Order: sequence, then structure tokens, then C-alpha cells
Amino acid sequence: MTEKEFLNFLEMKSKNGRVPQLSGYVDSYDTAIQEAEKYTGGHSVLFEGHQMLPIKMVVEMGRLLLNRDVLLKTKEALLVILAHHPSKEALNVLSLYNIDPDEDLRYFARIALDECEMWNE
Repeated sequence: MTEKEFLNFLEMKSKNGRVPQLSGYVDSYDTAIQEAEKYTGGHSVLFEGHQMLPIKMVVEMGRLLLNRDVLLKTKEALLVILAHHPSKEALNVLSLYNIDPDEDLRYFARIALDECEMWNE
């Protein structure tokens, strides 16, 4: 899967409906809190049925996440979607990514891994 294919897939899926959510705003100078807010806002990419993606698709998304040439904004979407997939494949790729994440996604990636661990309990 290429980055463009993923973005087209995401656009197509979001046309079928997004997961209802409530967002807020946090005013803080603390980087960790700012990143947590950014991560929470990133849930807007979750589409109906995201947790039922085939494992093959999860693996392809994982490969894309580990590609250093992929835009950070795309990786944010990948992280949020993978974080909500209740599979060992999603958990494994997030664990692997967290070993050496893109610097600007360090907190974002850690929160995604924590959430995926919760979904996989």
C-alpha cells in the first residue's frame, strides 16, 4: 500500500460515516499534554468498522507507518487507526515503531501504543 492509496482508502471509508466523538481544547505549555490533545483530536480519522479491518490491511498500514518517507500527518492517521485495532499485529507494529519513532511523533506514538495495549487486553 502506498501513502496515496492509504489516503484514498481513508477518504472512501470516511464517506460511509465516522465514529461519533467529543473533542475539547486544552491550554497548556506542557508538551505531553499538548500531544495528548493532538492525539485525541486525531480520532476524527476513525471510520465505522475501523476495528474490523482485515489483518492483511493492518500489516500493510504497519509497513507504511515504518516507512520514513511517509508524511507525519499520514502517520498520525495510521497511528490512531492501528491503536484501535484489537490484534497482535497492530500491537506488534506499534511496539516496533515506538523503538525509533519519528521525533515529532514520539508522544503521539507512545499514546497510540498505550491505547492499543488497552484494546488488546
